[in-house]
Amino acid sequence: MKKLRYERPIINKIKAGVPDKYGMQTKVKIRTEIDGVPVKEIVEKYGSPVFVISEKTIRDTYQQAYMAFQSRYPKVQFAWSYKTNYLDAVCKVYHEEGSWAEVVSGFEYEKALKNGVPGNKIIFNGPDKTDEDIKNAIENGSYIHIDHFDELYSIIRLSNNSTKKAKVAIRVNMDTGVYPKWDRFGFNYENGEAWSAINRIMISENMELVGLHTHIGTYMMTANAYAVAASKLAALADRTNKKYNHSIKYIDMGGGFASKNTLKGAYLPGKDTCPSFDDYAEAITSALINSDIEPDKLPVLFLETGRALIDDAGYLIGSVLANKRLSNARRATIIDIGVNILFTSFWYEHEVYPAQECSQQTEDTTLYGPLCMNIDVIRESIQFPLLQKGDLILIPRVGAYNMTQWMQFITYRPNVVMIDKDKNLHLIRKKEDLLVFKQQEIVPDFLSDQFDKL
Repeated sequence: MKKLRYERPIINKIKAGVPDKYGMQTKVKIRTEIDGVPVKEIVEKYGSPVFVISEKTIRDTYQQAYMAFQSRYPKVQFAWSYKTNYLDAVCKVYHEEGSWAEVVSGFEYEKALKNGVPGNKIIFNGPDKTDEDIKNAIENGSYIHIDHFDELYSIIRLSNNSTKKAKVAIRVNMDTGVYPKWDRFGFNYENGEAWSAINRIMISENMELVGLHTHIGTYMMTANAYAVAASKLAALADRTNKKYNHSIKYIDMGGGFASKNTLKGAYLPGKDTCPSFDDYAEAITSALINSDIEPDKLPVLFLETGRALIDDAGYLIGSVLANKRLSNARRATIIDIGVNILFTSFWYEHEVYPAQECSQQTEDTTLYGPLCMNIDVIRESIQFPLLQKGDLILIPRVGAYNMTQWMQFITYRPNVVMIDKDKNLHLIRKKEDLLVFKQQEIVPDFLSDQFDKL
């Protein structure tokens, strides 16, 4: 008979309900596999920590989102947001599903081209486009979304020296009833700035106004704000058609759809409160269909959602390094996942699950990462069982932004693997080692090895 693991007795305050000998009855959820692949097997092969991407979840979520809009509107096109997760393997899955590329820098533009995306299926957003970026976008027939007047004037200047017309849209910021307003990017709707930009484009011989774009915020918890935004863009499109007899080819509603993660400070979990794809789709498509745009001139609806499409497909597996008691007797568990690779722990109360059988006795616990910095906190407070050194934990919904905003700080960035639809594991980004950094660093000759002189 196997000897049971010793559990040190603790005192928990009973608040409500029927208690057992430990206090409130609890049921700890265990997550021992991802898409049918055991967590232990993944760690044995690729180490800890390790990111895991589910191809099946990516495709399933994309189809859910696409069908929500396609069933309500005749012309829909998604453009994958590269900044959300620009690992090539991830991007290629979205492109296989029919998604274009949406990029916000020359770096991301290069990645999209290398991934085989035709130039005329790339949307180029962002406030920082160099002259070289603009030239490439014009020559490749990409859609340039203009962020400010200085960029507009640069495009006018550069397009005068090109044999091709620049295909452009303007980004519009506006009051949608959600505060604080996102007015840093684009031209303002209410003060007439957006209309002024449209007029300057329309009188230019070397630019073609093909679209209108907005991105009203991030993690938007109300679908109605998108209805307001879509109505205002539709009004601009209708006004342009009446003055210039020019039909806008597409309206781009950007992204910002909420995932099912729970924001810090939220009273209820995100999976119970965030709108569904159907909610967003109903709000946006109703506003466009009910606008003054003639039915046979309805523009293509572009969507750049990233977070809501990829978050559920990402997992992070880690290991327990140690347990300790803080000075106030609070339990602290230290894991090998730090804020340098789980950047979204600054925003979310991430769910954390044991990845093997464990005690059902839980205690209010702080989960710390391994970094030598006091802000390296993964969860400030979570009801968690006592795990031993080497035990595995699993954090779901980490697919968005963590693999683009992660930092090489104190520790190397880990392996990233993908589980395909047939439950096979594929390494899609190798973990770092010292050679990665030595290749980029240059030591001046005068800083020779000082120990040779001793």
